[in-house]
Amino acid sequence: MNGAVELPLGTPELAFEAAGDAFVRRSLLPSGVRVLSERVPGARSATIGFWVAVGSRDEHPAGTGHPATFGSTHFLEHLLFKGTRTRTALEIAVSFDAVGGEHNALTAKEYTCYYAKVQDRDVPMAVEVLADMFTSSLLDPDEFENERGVILEELSMAGDDPADVANERFFEAVLGDHALGRPIGGSPETIRQATREAVHAHYVANYRPQDLVVTVAGAVDHDRIVEALTRALGAAGWDLDLSASPDARRSTSPAPLAPPKPLTVVHRPIEQVNLLLGVPGLVATDDRRSTLSVLNAIFGSGMSSRLFQQVRERRGLAYAVYSFGPAYSDAGLFGMYAGCAPAKAPTVAALMRSELERVAEHGVTEEELSRAAGQLGGASALALEDSDTRMSRLGRAELTLGEFQDLDEALRRIALVTGDDVQALAADFAARPFSLVAVGATDEAAFRGVVDETAPTTDAA
Repeated sequence: MNGAVELPLGTPELAFEAAGDAFVRRSLLPSGVRVLSERVPGARSATIGFWVAVGSRDEHPAGTGHPATFGSTHFLEHLLFKGTRTRTALEIAVSFDAVGGEHNALTAKEYTCYYAKVQDRDVPMAVEVLADMFTSSLLDPDEFENERGVILEELSMAGDDPADVANERFFEAVLGDHALGRPIGGSPETIRQATREAVHAHYVANYRPQDLVVTVAGAVDHDRIVEALTRALGAAGWDLDLSASPDARRSTSPAPLAPPKPLTVVHRPIEQVNLLLGVPGLVATDDRRSTLSVLNAIFGSGMSSRLFQQVRERRGLAYAVYSFGPAYSDAGLFGMYAGCAPAKAPTVAALMRSELERVAEHGVTEEELSRAAGQLGGASALALEDSDTRMSRLGRAELTLGEFQDLDEALRRIALVTGDDVQALAADFAARPFSLVAVGATDEAAFRGVVDETAPTTDAA
């Protein structure tokens, strides 16, 4: 495979070889369902994912001309395991437990995925059960109320984790009123207010043939997957002869963002302060995303990174310290995290910012570039030993990127990144407005001068 392979929404069939003798196929069914598979030589298992490009950002508050659906995406993730017209919740669980398989789901900001990992011989069963869950969930009223309690407990657990709290507040501070700034799981208030009718309407509106993407990686026979899927969807009552086009992908033009909140402090009587400092980042399709990968590797990924060396190794100020750069269709972030004693928090925050500014001013060395390329290449190759990673890569390629990159193409793009590219991106980030979030036994005054705290937000929760 030379270069990335485009995935046009109107192309019925695609097939191509990928790195490591893998073979990728993509079929667009007449109903709008998309099926992507990656056959991996020597694999004895496969991971299957049922995706919809609907996440927490796609929910609506009351009074917007749409049904109030805050929390509905997370509710559905739970409810689709609670029984269909032909299977009870226990029977769904037994289907996978009886063959030693794994099954689960995840709700993200821009998509939801229901997935399973099984031996090659059990792939048709997994496709059948996942299809039944996806198309025919009862959303039983009693189960709905049970899961309301479960989700509230899940949110309470996250609320007791200061790192989770800091992460949620960081997205809110940087992305503001953009829908990506909302918490994925909803809030206790929105979960308490959610109704079965609203969640059911969300289900009916977004779980249609033209919304469904099925990705399978590992020990895969593409034709058998399509056959099993078609049979299962037909049994559920879907009209697969009805001609429909897949839903269009999201716009990848950067969204206008409100000015970020410079300083947010959440008071908690705990041993450490959880710090997050960062800026608005890149969208997922930005041409500089390979440069971002290299910058992140040099700056804050791994024990040889600048943040780790400066904050932990040389000064002993923190145990955990790293950087990260999540990217979405029309927005992104670049952030730095550290957990440290309250007395050290101002110094750590100032160091994180100054280290980024140092890269912006002085650039990086050729040794760092070489090390980053090796780190990224090795980590990617090791990750692709797992069919879960390959399955997720197919889903992201289809739903967000509109192109498939294999390992060789990813490494080729990384090799093209220069020191000037990294320095320019660091300078771009360093010139953007910073947001700092601190959760712990600290206050606003401790961070004076680290960010321009013209509008600090304090929360005693």
